[in-house]
Amino acid sequence: MSLFLPKIVVTSGEPSGAGPDVCLHLLKAKLPARISIIGDSVVFGQRAKQLGLEDALKHLDLISVPTALPVVAGRLDSKNVPMVLEQLDIAIQGCVRKQFHAMVTAPVHKGIINEAGYAFSGHTEYLAQKTLVDKPVMMLACDEMRVALATTHLPLSKVPAAITQDALINVLEVLYNDLKLHFGIQSPRIAVCGLNPHAGEQGHLGREDIDTIEPTLNLARNSGMDLIGPLPADTVFTPKILHDVDAILCMYHDQGLPVLKYASFGKGVNITLGLPIIRTSVDHGTALDLAGTGRVSPDSMIAAVETAIEMATVAYQRKKRKKQNSLAASQEIAQLHQPAQTSFAQAHKAENQELRNKGAVPESAELSDDDIHEMFNILEEDHSLQRKQILPAEEIPEEELVIEKALEKEIDLESTITSSIEKTIRSMNDIIK
Repeated sequence: MSLFLPKIVVTSGEPSGAGPDVCLHLLKAKLPARISIIGDSVVFGQRAKQLGLEDALKHLDLISVPTALPVVAGRLDSKNVPMVLEQLDIAIQGCVRKQFHAMVTAPVHKGIINEAGYAFSGHTEYLAQKTLVDKPVMMLACDEMRVALATTHLPLSKVPAAITQDALINVLEVLYNDLKLHFGIQSPRIAVCGLNPHAGEQGHLGREDIDTIEPTLNLARNSGMDLIGPLPADTVFTPKILHDVDAILCMYHDQGLPVLKYASFGKGVNITLGLPIIRTSVDHGTALDLAGTGRVSPDSMIAAVETAIEMATVAYQRKKRKKQNSLAASQEIAQLHQPAQTSFAQAHKAENQELRNKGAVPESAELSDDDIHEMFNILEEDHSLQRKQILPAEEIPEEELVIEKALEKEIDLESTITSSIEKTIRSMNDIIK
């Protein structure tokens, strides 16, 4: 059995920050993937020498994007910003074109990017814009928990107005569906935080929880989602709740992320949900003061790549099952067709022989086996609608039900085809006579 080794592309991020450092350490981790790194070859050579990691360069599969000016560890330069954004563009395009199964990003410095004249609020928003996604969802994960955000990099004063029913429904749908698609969780259970202290304290500490969040959760529950809440944010991060749920949805950035980062700082993973590609990232910043010192931990980068591998593998296995089920269903349909085609041919030959015995049909008028086969195919095309009803569309998630549904309708199919055979033979007889 062949081993699936996903192709992962890693952006090295801000060249003067800790990105090149953690990428070099990543090469020593020997993860089950084919890893390509985007960055400047000179920067990697210099940083490897600083860190004593020259041996790691032997394993470096580098997609070269040179900086505009020489790089000094810990010292930002706005002239190198275009190179930082070009890394992201290359990785995004590679994933969209299926050259890579997933992308992982090292940290960038939002301040210097904006100083260089680029409106940049974060990786999440940039990736969404480049992949034409209106509303991505930011989720951070560690061994203890997954925390998703209803709003991301937004001033606190603007958060209440941004929490609308439509916005919450979109976030819940993306979170729920991606937990199923990318993490293989069949029935995700999500805990949802309230906006206000004590989830509004029955309206005494704010009406948003009663007027917006709770009705939205009820609407989502009616569609089949397993949700609990709205819950007070100061009690949702307890061992019992964390054990019982697959993710927690927080209303704003600093409601949930301080807890997650306290639990796993340096080992957490940032994941962008709702994109047509898989993207994970480290949970820390550029660490300019640590770049090139050897004091930067690679744990978060390694965890980010491991998560990307996990998500890519789940996607691969899902596609493999879908292909296998489609093949099995096609074989089942072919088996259903065979008796009907044989019956068609036998009925035609028997009818033809009977007419020939009566002298009503000359041998020259008898159809060949190829003619009969072609007639059956034409007849089958006329019944494409019935066949579509037997074989469900590919996007139906319960792929395993395809064959079962086909078998349930076998009698209806054979009955329909038999009836059509009889009508066709009678029409042929009328023409011949």
